[in-house]
Amino acid sequence: MRSTDTGTRMPRRLTAEATDDRPERLPAPETVRIGLRDAIMAGDILPGTQLRQDEIAARFGTSRIPVREALRELAVEGIVELLPNRGAVVKAFTVEEIVEILEIRIGLETRALRLAIPNMAQEDIEAAAEILRSYDDEPRPERWSQMNWQCHSVLYRPCNMSRMLSLIERNWAQCSRVAQLQVSLAAGKENPNREHWAILEACAAGAVDKAAALLEQHIVNTQKSLSARMRRFSR
Repeated sequence: MRSTDTGTRMPRRLTAEATDDRPERLPAPETVRIGLRDAIMAGDILPGTQLRQDEIAARFGTSRIPVREALRELAVEGIVELLPNRGAVVKAFTVEEIVEILEIRIGLETRALRLAIPNMAQEDIEAAAEILRSYDDEPRPERWSQMNWQCHSVLYRPCNMSRMLSLIERNWAQCSRVAQLQVSLAAGKENPNREHWAILEACAAGAVDKAAALLEQHIVNTQKSLSARMRRFSR
């Protein structure tokens, strides 16, 4: 969907039938939460959109009780806001909030990378390299953020800390695709992906301190690019 009006207007792929394709049946609140979060992350439901419980329940073939639970979970994750007189609304992020999310990334992700590098196999390095080669060849800015996440998540996964990985994913998920596109347009592709390759090279060499330092600078550079872009547009 491409509208920020007061109705949810759920995408057709968020029907109960679509969720049946998952490898295992999840509890109804979890099915609704994942479906809504995926749609928000994909930009199908835009910031500021009101999420109407009755419409969501109808789309997922459930009652409003699982929907209310799913919306509360998404509010805890920071993806939606529960507002007086409006109910649940997809959260719209300010530049300052995005910069803060990037700051949280530094703390969580540099630690995850430090723990992951000693456990990395050649297969992990090759998987990340394959993503980066696709990233190099991808002309569409709307795809860059997804590839960015895929590369980072491959590098962090060997840390084998499920709670830490969940926190990292939740922090990424707070930004809708619209906000992520802002970041991608601000940072561009050439410099960030050059930095990705440098981080990967350090990981392959087992250079923990160097890789963590490069990752931190990579995220700081994104913050700077975003702030500079917003200054240009505010003139």
